[in-house]
Amino acid sequence: MHVNVSASAATMARRPTMTLVAVGTAVLSYALMQTMVVPALHVLQQDMRTTATWSAWILSVFLLTSAATTPLLSRLADRYGRRRMLLVVLGIYLVGTVGAAAVNSIGLLIACRAVQGVSLAALPISFGVVGDALPAARQRAGHGLVSGAIGVGAGIGLVVGGGVTDHASWRWLFVLTAVLVVVAIGLVARYVPTDRPGGAGSVDLAGAALLALLLVAVLLILTEGPAWGWTDPGTFALFGAALVLLVVLVAVERRANAPLIDPAVVAGGALRAVHVAAFIFGLVSFVFYVSLPAFAQTAPGQPLPGGGTVGYGLGAGVTIAGLILLPGSVVLLPAGPLGSYLYRHFSARVVLLASFLVMAAGAVALAVWNATGWELTAGYLVVGAGSGVVLGSLPALISSLTEARRAATANGVNTVLRTVGGVVGSQLTVALLAAQHAAGSAVPARAGFTTAFLVAAGFAMVGGLACWAVTVRFDGGK
Repeated sequence: MHVNVSASAATMARRPTMTLVAVGTAVLSYALMQTMVVPALHVLQQDMRTTATWSAWILSVFLLTSAATTPLLSRLADRYGRRRMLLVVLGIYLVGTVGAAAVNSIGLLIACRAVQGVSLAALPISFGVVGDALPAARQRAGHGLVSGAIGVGAGIGLVVGGGVTDHASWRWLFVLTAVLVVVAIGLVARYVPTDRPGGAGSVDLAGAALLALLLVAVLLILTEGPAWGWTDPGTFALFGAALVLLVVLVAVERRANAPLIDPAVVAGGALRAVHVAAFIFGLVSFVFYVSLPAFAQTAPGQPLPGGGTVGYGLGAGVTIAGLILLPGSVVLLPAGPLGSYLYRHFSARVVLLASFLVMAAGAVALAVWNATGWELTAGYLVVGAGSGVVLGSLPALISSLTEARRAATANGVNTVLRTVGGVVGSQLTVALLAAQHAAGSAVPARAGFTTAFLVAAGFAMVGGLACWAVTVRFDGGK
C-alpha cells in the first residue's frame, strides 16, 4: 500500500509538468506552421503552376481564419471546457494539415490552410489551461514557457522550412506537422485535466460573425491593399465595409446578454494597455521576421545597373538566414520564466517598460551593426531576450486582471490583436523596403533596412510607455 500511495503522489506531482508539456506541444505545432511554409512559397508556386498572388494566399488565408475564429473558439472554451475545446481545435487542425500534405491544386491547398488557421486558438486556450492546472506559484513561469514556444517555434519553423525545401518535397512540411499534432492530441488527452464548464449562458453567435467579418475586412485591407493600391475602389469598399461592420458590432454587443466582445475583457483600464502592448509586440516582431532574412539573403557583391555593387548583406541561403534568427527565438523560452523572477521584485509596468526598451536597444544595434552574421545574430538575440519577457508577461497579466471564467476569452482577444499587429508590421516593412532601391535596381537599399530597424525601435519604446498604465504587482500590491 505504501508503494502505491507513493507512486500515486509522484504521479500527482508530475501531472502539472506534463500538462505544461502537453499545451506547450500544442502551441509549438501552431508556431511551426506559422512560419515553416514561408521558405517554400516559391517552390509551391512552381509546383502548383500558379501566380505569386495566389501563392501569397497560402499565408494570408491562414492569418485570416486565425484571427476570425480565435475569439469565438476562446469563448467556447470558457463556456464548454478548455480541455474539450483544445482537443476539438487540434482535431480540426490535424484534418487541415493532412489535407494540405495530399492536395494537388492551389485552391485546395488554400482551403486546407484556411482550416489550419483555427490552430491559433490553441494559444489562448492553453493559457487558460495553465491557469487551471498549475499551482499559483508556477503559473507565471508556465505562461512564460507556453509563450516562449511561440517564438521558438517560429524561429525553428524558418530553419526547418528552409532545410526541407532545399532537400525534400514541401509536402514533408505538413507531414512533420501532422505527426506533432498527433503527439499533442495524445498528450492533451492524457495529461490535461477535465475542467468544469463556465456555466450557463448563450453564445453570442451574431457578435462572433460580425467580429469575424470585421477582422477579415481589416486583414484583407492590410494584406491586399499594397497590391491593389490604396486608392483602388476595392480597397475603399473594404474600408467602408470595415467601418459599417464596426458600428453594427458595437450596437449588437451593447444589446447582447453575453457579448463576445465584453468591455471587461477588451477596454477595461489596465487591460487596454495590455492589448495595446500585444498589438505593438506583434508589429515589432514581424518587422524582424520580414527584414532580417531579406537582409541576410542579399548578396553584397551583386552588381548594380549604374555600376558598383549592392554593398550589404551576407548572400546567405534560406536555411542560413533562418539560423540567424534561431538564437533570438530560442532565448524566448528561458526569458519567459525570467519574467516570473522579475515580477517578485518589480511592478509589471517596470518589467514591461524595461523589456520593451531591451527590444528597442536590440533594434538600434541592428541598425548600426549589421556587417556580419555574428552582428545580426547578436542584435536579434537582444531583441529576443526582451521579447521573451514581454510575451510571457501578457497572459499572466490578463489572468491577474480578469475573472478565471473569462481568461481564455481575454487571451483570445489579446492573441488576435498580436496577430493583427504582425500583419501591420509585415506590410509596413515591405513598404519601407520598397520605398528605397539601390541605384535604380529592384534591390532594396541598405537605408530601407536601417529605417525598418529604427521604426521597430520606436514602436518598441511606444509599447513600453503604453505599459505604464499596468499598475499590477503580482504580490498583491498595486
